[in-house]
Amino acid sequence: MPQASLLRAMAGLWGCVAPLRVPLAVSLCRGLAQAAKAGSVRARREAEEAAPVFAFVGRQARRKGRVFVWGFCLAGALGLPSFVVPAAPSLKRRRVQPVPYRLDTEEKISSAACGYGFTLLSSRTGDLTKVWGMGLNKDSQIGFHQSRRDRSRGYEYVLEPSPVLLPLDKPQQTRVSQVSCGRAHSLVLTDIEGVFSMGNNSFGQCGRKVVEGEVYSESQVINRLQGFEDTVVQVACGQDHSLFRTERGDVYSCGWGADGQTGLGHYDIVSRPTKLQGDLAGVRVAQVATGGDCCLAVSEEGDLFGWGNSEYLQLASVTEATQVNVPRHLPFKVGKVKEAACGGTVSAVLNEEGHVFVWGYGILGKGPKLMETAIPEMIPPSLFGLSDVNPDVCVARIRCGLGQFAAITNRGELFVWGKNVRGCLGIGRMEDQYFPWRVTLPGEVMDVACGVDHMVALAKSFI
Repeated sequence: MPQASLLRAMAGLWGCVAPLRVPLAVSLCRGLAQAAKAGSVRARREAEEAAPVFAFVGRQARRKGRVFVWGFCLAGALGLPSFVVPAAPSLKRRRVQPVPYRLDTEEKISSAACGYGFTLLSSRTGDLTKVWGMGLNKDSQIGFHQSRRDRSRGYEYVLEPSPVLLPLDKPQQTRVSQVSCGRAHSLVLTDIEGVFSMGNNSFGQCGRKVVEGEVYSESQVINRLQGFEDTVVQVACGQDHSLFRTERGDVYSCGWGADGQTGLGHYDIVSRPTKLQGDLAGVRVAQVATGGDCCLAVSEEGDLFGWGNSEYLQLASVTEATQVNVPRHLPFKVGKVKEAACGGTVSAVLNEEGHVFVWGYGILGKGPKLMETAIPEMIPPSLFGLSDVNPDVCVARIRCGLGQFAAITNRGELFVWGKNVRGCLGIGRMEDQYFPWRVTLPGEVMDVACGVDHMVALAKSFI
């Protein structure tokens, strides 16, 4: 066919389909778009399946509890057996852990206490095991722990966190609220079954009758304390005495009283928890503190009371006596007291504004020139991080060891100062610390326990 005729025929054909060309074009575009979309979805799905999975932390993510330990290792109080008994002959024993070390525990630890070379940890779990002990155990202060080799004998040193089985009537319903440690005895507070004690009872500090010649090594005695008029809500161990605070705000004590630390008006030993009177009569106490042989109590109104040993000026503001056997009101001008901490020779209070005041004898936190004072002196808030950039920083908790202090800010930062016995401050060096120094921890610190030469911190992970 000639080219001209072919062109005319095609033009005619196009004229016939012209009314349909717009719908055809639209249908064709839709088909192509759908095909492209299907291909894109399939390609995207394949890409997603092949890509790695990322989990992003949201506001409601659960932060994990962490336990950190540091200080003297060889007694086993840090719960790190590989430090005491190396896995390989080529490795040396580690005498001191100078910086915080994370203790690998699957339990959600809610309370920790440090004694003289030993540690107690507790959880609010409903499981049978609620308390774990580690470290020195010559007086069964962390319970009886059988030797694997000789079932008739126990361990004098427990190198890793080991279960302490309590004689509970309702083990699944009962929760452990708090643990506390003294020189060689321990107290365990529960929510519905009262207080349990274990360890050395030579002076009645375990709240039971003193048995002449009793052997405490490898003992399986765990005592349930009696004699309280209402529910105990806080326990505190001194060196060889014990304090108990009840829901009504009463304070009870038992144990060694040669320095007046029982606060019962005499200097004898007491083997049964007995209510204190003196200036505490009729006062509702919100917190008690003791560490050595001196005791402090904070009332609900924010007043401070003290009794016991005053050889290091702890109670010199109200008496020249070095032993005070009845609670005395301490008229310090520090504002409303929120919390108190008491060590061997040093003491501290925290007021409602978040300011820390210290007194006694030792390294108090205001430099080497201040080594003793009978009147509390405030540590500059700037040493805890307060500045124009961070105007809301304040101290939320304070703790004492025998010669060291610890403070936790409202941001979960831990500051320490004082005698650095065997690296117990966790600052990475062995020298004493004369000003508050921040301890580096990968988490928000919730609480801390101070021993003689080691410390334990409870923290929450940042994410």
